[in-house]
Amino acid sequence: MSPDKRPNFLVIVADDLGFSDIGCFGGEIRTPNIDKLARGGLRFTDFHAAAACSPTRAMIMTGTDHHIAGLGNLIEWTNKSGQNGPKGSGMNTAPQRGMPGYEGYLNERVVALPELLRDAGYSTLMSGKWHLGLTPDRSPHARGFERSFAHLPACSNHYAYEPQLERPDAIPEFMTMSFIALHSEDGEYVKKLPEGWYSSDGYGDKMLQYLKDRHDSKDERPFFGYFPFTAPHWPLQAPQEYIKHYRGVYDDGPEALRQRRLRRLQELGLVPPEVEPHPVVADKVKPWDEFSSDEKELSCRAMECFAGMVEAIDVNVGRVVDYLKETGELDNTFICFMSDNGAEGAAYEAYPIVQGQMMQHLRKYYNNSLDNLGNADSFIWYGPRWAQAATAPSRLYKAYTTEGGVRVPFVAKFPANMELPTSLAKTGITNQFSTVMDLAPTILAMAGVKHPAPTYQSREVVPMRGASMVPFIAGSSTRIHAEDFVNGWETSGRAACRKGDWKIVFIPKPKGPERWQLYNLAKDPGEVHDLSEKPEQGERMKEMLKLWDQYVLETGVVPLAPELGQFLEATEAQMQENAWMEYYYWYDGARENPEKFTQEPKRFQRTVKQF
Repeated sequence: MSPDKRPNFLVIVADDLGFSDIGCFGGEIRTPNIDKLARGGLRFTDFHAAAACSPTRAMIMTGTDHHIAGLGNLIEWTNKSGQNGPKGSGMNTAPQRGMPGYEGYLNERVVALPELLRDAGYSTLMSGKWHLGLTPDRSPHARGFERSFAHLPACSNHYAYEPQLERPDAIPEFMTMSFIALHSEDGEYVKKLPEGWYSSDGYGDKMLQYLKDRHDSKDERPFFGYFPFTAPHWPLQAPQEYIKHYRGVYDDGPEALRQRRLRRLQELGLVPPEVEPHPVVADKVKPWDEFSSDEKELSCRAMECFAGMVEAIDVNVGRVVDYLKETGELDNTFICFMSDNGAEGAAYEAYPIVQGQMMQHLRKYYNNSLDNLGNADSFIWYGPRWAQAATAPSRLYKAYTTEGGVRVPFVAKFPANMELPTSLAKTGITNQFSTVMDLAPTILAMAGVKHPAPTYQSREVVPMRGASMVPFIAGSSTRIHAEDFVNGWETSGRAACRKGDWKIVFIPKPKGPERWQLYNLAKDPGEVHDLSEKPEQGERMKEMLKLWDQYVLETGVVPLAPELGQFLEATEAQMQENAWMEYYYWYDGARENPEKFTQEPKRFQRTVKQF
């Protein structure tokens, strides 16, 4: 391999995977292909995403904060009240509707990574979950991917199963955007998915097809491949051949799994041996010892289904990696694997929007009997206890800006001509803080491409906020970010700001006290001991709150609570429910005539002021 040859890139993303779910991060799930990448590369223990899916994907694609890029929140959560609201939550996302940075798609203020790589002579390929726009002009094809097979919404049935409803039954409100497997290929809506469709296998097939087409056409350009799965996001579904590998593995329950995972993380050197894990927060579900034997069996089977989904991801990662090896491309390819946020721990059965109609719908149109779980006509999730077995020692899970929601596993394998420094190669582990915003700068640096800010194709674009990892990987720098780096997070009114080892967190009721808390992550990675009211930390709290305010000013966060900044009540125009999507693809007739169900939602202007 010529040292001057530009590298290929393969970015692999799992959906709602927990910190310790894969083998190389302490899990019992069979992930030999991902583990092999880790053995030849580097595991990051302090790598961070956003607290939810599309915000993270926006940052991967742009290298900047998701509030700037157009995904300040999931459009599904701003479009309708209660989509991410557990019982007892007073947060309302209406003030964010129509605001700059909350468009629900990659906006015009950013240039996407595949656009820059395409312009620089790369073949750009994507297969998997997009979640950054529903219409052709917001599709991967429109943002730089020459070939793309894209799952457009947040989630769907992994087998593309759709029940045939009896009149006058309708899809329950919570399910409207979570069962239809809407896809596009190269910017055109897919009318029919391939026979025998299962999401992870389908995305593996398409990525292999695109790579084989490139090879067969003797395309000499390097490639950028984006390979984001929709698994293991609920509904928990996988081929039974994988699910059966885990029969009985979880019969001793989620707490026993949590303790096993913690011990293994400690043995691998991925968490400190003296770490104090945050207590499990599962106020909306009854204690495990109060489950009946039948309830325990169903719950354990749900976890077996989840494990089967993760194994199916690994199998398809292996198929693609094996093809790169077969074609002589593997040594010249940077490959990374990550999750888009923490494990999904919502107890949806306790959500007001789910209770009643949706539970009746599931009983009528789905078969959630024990032996059918994981099949196309099942529809389940696994809840907060299993999720916190995967996020331990961290606090909480997806949608929360605690470490359990934003710290994710990250594995990177570098091209053969990029040798790791001895200190990194010896352990294969780094504790350096880094975020998904660092990916785009790293890839551009390795490709020799300069970001064009302040302009791209005659429009103004923002610069990247992330930092290139290349100096650290090459050994010319001991850090990725400065020791006193500052990073902010916000999703649906849950917020955090970190400077070095110190972090403030704002978690609304009922999962938090609805006030700012302070933690020293070097001593307390589980965010167990709140120091905010200690007299000796008064000045630090003032400093951290000023840094939070600066983050709001720089990124355009629309605060959903007075404690988060200049709080704005929703205007009358923003109070309208279900009026903020560009394409209402779940309506009857919408997929046959997309143009009739497409709109331009109202847009408003806002000046962000100092708090």
